[in-house]
Amino acid sequence: MTADKEKRRAISREAARRRRRVESDVFGDLSRLLPLQASVRAHLDKPSIIRLTLSFIRMQALLRETESAGCNAEAGHAVRFPRGVEAGEGRLFESETEEIAPLDETKMYLKILEGFLMVLSTTGDMIFLSDNVSKYMGLSQQTELMGHNIFEYTHPCDHEEIRHNLRLTAELGCSQKRDFVMRIKSALTHRGRVGNLKSTTWKVLHCQGRVKLCVASSSVSCLLLTCRPLPLSHTLLSTHTFTSQHGMDMRFTYCDQRVTSLLGYRPEELLGRSIYDLCHTLDTSCLNKNHLNLCLKSQSVSGQYRMLVRSGGYVWVESHSAVIPGVQPSRSRPNPSQPLCILSVTYVLSGVEEPSLQLSLDQTFPRYPR
Repeated sequence: MTADKEKRRAISREAARRRRRVESDVFGDLSRLLPLQASVRAHLDKPSIIRLTLSFIRMQALLRETESAGCNAEAGHAVRFPRGVEAGEGRLFESETEEIAPLDETKMYLKILEGFLMVLSTTGDMIFLSDNVSKYMGLSQQTELMGHNIFEYTHPCDHEEIRHNLRLTAELGCSQKRDFVMRIKSALTHRGRVGNLKSTTWKVLHCQGRVKLCVASSSVSCLLLTCRPLPLSHTLLSTHTFTSQHGMDMRFTYCDQRVTSLLGYRPEELLGRSIYDLCHTLDTSCLNKNHLNLCLKSQSVSGQYRMLVRSGGYVWVESHSAVIPGVQPSRSRPNPSQPLCILSVTYVLSGVEEPSLQLSLDQTFPRYPR
C-alpha cells in the first residue's frame, strides 16, 4: 500500500513538473513576440508578460480600426502606423518603412514636445506610452506603467476629473478635444535621480489630446494624450512675456515693466486689482479653470485667452502659473503656513486685435491719467 502511494505521488510530481515546463515554454514564446529588448524581456514575470501582451494586442486593434472605415473623423489624414504581426521574429508589429517616419525623427518630435505620449482606454488602462516616459516620471513604460490602470498612479482627488475626460458617448461625436491637469506618481527626486516606488512624489502633468471614438468596436475607443510636466522647462522670459505675482484671489501684488509695452498698463496701476478685470468676458471660464487647478494642484497652464489692452482691443495670451509655498512646517512650527503667492508667466501670442473696440472702463480713460 505504501509503495502504491509513493508511486502515485511520484507520478503526480512528474505531471506537475511537466505542466510547469510547458507553461514556462508558452510564456517564453509569448515574451519573445513582444517588441521589447531582450534585456527587458529577460526580467519579465508571467503577470507582466500577460499584461504587456494584452496592451500590444489592444494597440494593434486600435491601429487597424483607425485605418479602417469603421472609425471616421480625422484619423484618415494622420500619420500611418506600422501594422501586422510577425511571429517568430520577436516583434509584434511589422514595420512599413514607406509609411512611418524614421526613428530619429520620432525621437526629435518627442524631444521638442518636452513630454510623453499616452493612449488611454475608455476604462483608464494605459495601453501605450512613449519610450521617453522614464525621463519625466522615472518609471519604465514596459514594467511599471504600460497595461496598468491610470487610477492606480494618479492622485485620488483627480480621479473624478479623469473619469469625466474618459467618458465617451456616441452623441458627442467622434473627435473631442481634451485639456486638463492631473497629478501622477513620479519616482524622480528633486535632483533628477530615480528613486524607488516607496518614495514617489506627485508630479503635475498638463494633458492635451483628443478622443478617438470608433463606432464599429467600442473596445478600441481611446483617448490620445500628450503629457507635459509642469512647470515647463521652456518657460523662459522674452520680449513677448511678462511676469506677475498674485495673491490666492488672483489680485496683482507685483508686475514687471514689460506689461507696459505689451498691454499698455503701468505696473503700479495693476497692484491690488484682479486679473479677471483684464480678461475678456467670454474667456473668464478659462481663467476660472486655471485658478481652480492652482488652488488644488499648485501648478497650471491656462490655455489661450484674451487679455484687454489699455488703449483698446485685446491680445491672445497664455499663462503658466505655480503656487509658491510658504515656510515649510518644522518642529518649531508644526502647523503648515499659508501659500506665499502665485507666480505667473504670461505669453503674448498675438498682436492687438480690434484696437477700436472698448470692452472695459479702463479703455475709455486716457492712457495715463494725471
